[in-house]
Formats: sequence, structure tokens, C-alpha cells
Amino acid sequence: MRIMLVEDNEAIIMGLEYLLSQEGYQVLTARTVAQASDFLNRENCELVLLDIGLPDGDGLALCRRIRQEWQVPVIFLTARDEEDDVVRGLDIGAEDYVIKPFRNRELVSRIKRVLSRSGKGSRTFSCRDILLNPETGRVYRNDREISLTRLEYKILYSMMSCPGKLFTRDEILADIWDVSGNFVNDNTLSVTMKRLREKLGDTDGQIIRTVRGMGYRLER
Repeated sequence: MRIMLVEDNEAIIMGLEYLLSQEGYQVLTARTVAQASDFLNRENCELVLLDIGLPDGDGLALCRRIRQEWQVPVIFLTARDEEDDVVRGLDIGAEDYVIKPFRNRELVSRIKRVLSRSGKGSRTFSCRDILLNPETGRVYRNDREISLTRLEYKILYSMMSCPGKLFTRDEILADIWDVSGNFVNDNTLSVTMKRLREKLGDTDGQIIRTVRGMGYRLER
């Protein structure tokens, strides 16, 4: 699914592009009201993350246009934290209002909730004969359900969100550390990858391929 990010702060853009791509979303970035309007006329997206203060105009006015002309759900992502600003943003049709600085996992949760309410959040990931359903947390291969641990599921979820992408060992370690809430060392990752491959019937490493000295890649 595609999310449009309307934001002019380069540091925030870089962080959100990485965060959202890791969650399996495609990100279309606009830095001005004019660029956002042009993209919305030419491109499809499922949700807009919108700042209020933009170089060439007001995000509140753009939100009104988005709701009237394109009927795309909007989440404000802004440093304006006054109650009047929050109320105005919600009153003109935004589905949510998130104040900067924000917490990454909370923002992703809010995005998923809005997409689910709008009927655009249902999706499954498939690669070869593997199917992963994020709503149920179930994984299948050749229509046979596979039971995974939390760490195994998180690794497979990340890889199936971006098939063909190289995931470094450091990236995977940081990701599963966050999920488990405990320190995960390099040896634990090796054992987890081995068990995941065994459960997928990928003992020869043709599905999750090892890229020597770098990490792993899910083959399309």
C-alpha cells in the first residue's frame, strides 16, 4: 500500500521513509502543497501523512481539499500541539492528529488503525508458495499452516514486506531485539534463521538466501 508523506523536514522525511518501508508500505514524498496536489491528481495512495506548516501553504487547507476531491484518509503529523489546532484538524476531517516528536511504533499503530477503519488495511503478503496474513498472524506454505515463534514471525514478516531486499544482520538484530524486549545476540539470530528455514522447508537456503558477510534476502 502507498502512503503519501507531505513534509518539508529532510530528517523527518528520511526517518519516516525508512520506518514505513520497513513496515511494507510504499512512500510517496511531497515537500510542498503544490507538489502534494500534483501527486494526488496523478497517483493513487491509501493514506496521507500531513504536516500543517508547509513552505507554500497551510496543511489544514490542503486537508479540506483532500477530503473533498480525493476522499483519502488523512493523519496530521505536526509540531502544533495547541488544543485549538488539534480540534480544528479533526473537525475538518482528519482521522487522527499526531504531535511531533512522535514514537515510531505508536505512529505505525495509528496508521494501521486508520487504514483498517477505512477498509484499506486488509492485506496479505505472498512470496512463492508462502502466504503471511498480518491480521491473523498466520503463515502458510502450500496451504499448510506453519507455527512460528515471535522472533521467527517478525523476521519473516519484515522480509515478506520487502521481498528481494537485503536485510543486514544488524538490521534484523535491532528489529527482533525491539520485539522481544530482550537483548538478542548474533548467535541467537543464526539459530533463529536456521529454525525458520527448517519450518519453511528451506533447508538449502533457496528461499531465504544468505548473502555472505552482509545478511539475508528473501528471493522472489
